[in-house]
Amino acid sequence: MGETLYAPQQCFVELATAFSTLHAGVETQKFVRNVDVRIESVTFGGMPFPVTINDIDSENAWVCSPLTTYSRYALEETRRLFPRALAWPLCGVIGTVDRWLRNAGIDQAVSINNWLLSTNLYPSTESLDFAAIREALKSRWPGHAIWFRSLNYMQHAEWLHALERAGFELIPTRQVYLFHDIDRCAANHQNLRRDLKHLISTPLHRVAGHTFSDTDFTESERLYSLLYLDKYSRLNPHYTATFLKAWQRNRLLDLTGFKDDSGKLRAVVGIFAQGRLLSAPIVGYDTSAPVSDGLYRLLMAHVLSETRERSGILNLSAGAAHFKRLRGGEPAIEYSAVLSEHLPDSLRRALRRLRLLTQHLGVPLMRRFQL
Repeated sequence: MGETLYAPQQCFVELATAFSTLHAGVETQKFVRNVDVRIESVTFGGMPFPVTINDIDSENAWVCSPLTTYSRYALEETRRLFPRALAWPLCGVIGTVDRWLRNAGIDQAVSINNWLLSTNLYPSTESLDFAAIREALKSRWPGHAIWFRSLNYMQHAEWLHALERAGFELIPTRQVYLFHDIDRCAANHQNLRRDLKHLISTPLHRVAGHTFSDTDFTESERLYSLLYLDKYSRLNPHYTATFLKAWQRNRLLDLTGFKDDSGKLRAVVGIFAQGRLLSAPIVGYDTSAPVSDGLYRLLMAHVLSETRERSGILNLSAGAAHFKRLRGGEPAIEYSAVLSEHLPDSLRRALRRLRLLTQHLGVPLMRRFQL
């Protein structure tokens, strides 16, 4: 490729190549039921980045659709998380935002480094020329806004500063929780110490994803759906057993299950990692089980234990904020960086309004209510 890559960058290249081999030019809905996009790849600094192309008339899960992220999903979260007296006027504001964004065609969007996951992981900016990247992206997709998701200042300050200098606008999205030093977290947080003990003492049997049968992958899809789709939102990505099996076998995902004595899968978690950077996009368990079974605690303890074993940095995404704070998670506002300078004024105005609204209303509310 011409460039000399550092070990973490080489890891990124290997995973991105595996992703492209699996997904580029292939129908997405057999992998993620509620995502219908084209998947391509673009190479910068010797590194191939996955790309999703979302069209204006689609209604995809939020991981590919800016409209779903800032409108439909925001509306659901507002109704679920805020007091009724506050939720009512906020829903009115979101309804207005929805009209702005729909009329402007916000969903005609290309997302760079989009892995179809809630949290995308990023390599170093070493060897990247962001001015050249900007021009290449505008030339290749002249009719689409260009998006980078999953950026926060604790992990990606260099990315955010470089993208902003290159003309991208930074739009807040959500608040995520990061874990940098699991030993320190355990020393300072009794809840985490208790969970790690639960991981050792659980009567369930831990099984590695490479041993999963087809039945286990099917059950993993069901358990994930019970939590992320039935309990939280149908706007979350609906990963299929085909996706879970393919990602496990191509080493894109490290699944772990917990089975009872009868061999029935009761809980499952999937870790997505790039070197020392980790996330956990797949979490599922039998939501009808008694709270005393501690299945969610068990899965999170496994992820945190794995992070400690790898001396890693964990982005545990958004949601269950109180749970994560009690275990030492550090909150960070996550941003999307969007380039629209090559597009009509109507879209640029809509994005500018969205940026101001999320900065001056969304971020203070996320911090005030510790979401």
